[in-house]
Amino acid sequence: MSAKGQRSISMEFSTILGGWVAAFLTIGIFSYLYKDNPFYKIAEHLYVGISAGYLLSLGFWNQLQPNLFGRLFPAKHYDSDTISYSIYNGLSFFFSSIFPEGGIDKGHDQHLIYIVPLALGVMMLLSLVPSLSWMARWGIAYVVGMAAGLRAYGYLNSNVIGQVKGTAVNILDFSLPIFSLSSPSIFNNLIIITGTITGLLYFYFSKEHKGALGTATKIGINFLMISFGASFGFAVMGRISLLVGRFSDLITFSGSDYNYATFWVLFGVIGFLGYAAFQDKGEDTESFDSQDLALEEE
Repeated sequence: MSAKGQRSISMEFSTILGGWVAAFLTIGIFSYLYKDNPFYKIAEHLYVGISAGYLLSLGFWNQLQPNLFGRLFPAKHYDSDTISYSIYNGLSFFFSSIFPEGGIDKGHDQHLIYIVPLALGVMMLLSLVPSLSWMARWGIAYVVGMAAGLRAYGYLNSNVIGQVKGTAVNILDFSLPIFSLSSPSIFNNLIIITGTITGLLYFYFSKEHKGALGTATKIGINFLMISFGASFGFAVMGRISLLVGRFSDLITFSGSDYNYATFWVLFGVIGFLGYAAFQDKGEDTESFDSQDLALEEE
């Protein structure tokens, strides 16, 4: 058989094997709808473990290696006579895939200031050593403080200022059409103004919600419920699309191209769970019989 034919068979086998694994993991996760069982545990642990490993590998090769090591040891400044690149050559001898010969060519200039985040990262790893775990607080404090500052700025800029700008509409702009669903209009501007004001009034608790204030707050709660319902519906729609995708794959794997993987896996899982349920029922019956016998003897 030619090499091309062998590669074709190998690729076909790997595709079929992937379909069987995907069908098993999907049905294993769905089996939790019956109750917690070994198939669900296997699928859950594989998902968590593989996801953690994949994200770790992705973060290392896409962020850490090019952006940290690539700035400490760039190829454009490579000089084997310097102390930094002497250390680099030693690392390259043991870890040539991470530290290729001649420096890391990612287009960066050398910035030795990146030794600071490298040291902080090493400190965070020292949390695994009980006697040195106190050093991890420095790295964690830096990450938490930096993230808090960046998130606060981003939140204020997008959620607070952006929302204020979005509600600052001109309701007297008569050049706009009276009604439109896909573009600004007078009707849409009135809805935005009314919903914003009445929604804020609902959270005003210094005065009892009676009279005109009570009417405004009732309108506001209706706007809030519509907003929450739309958000929930959008989230459910996204989850349903994922569910449809899994069912579509299961239908694909149930064909002859995949040797009816979905049916075989489904029959196997149902058979095992049915047998386990029958065994548990038998053990429960024996337990009840022994308890009744003990009561009769007493």
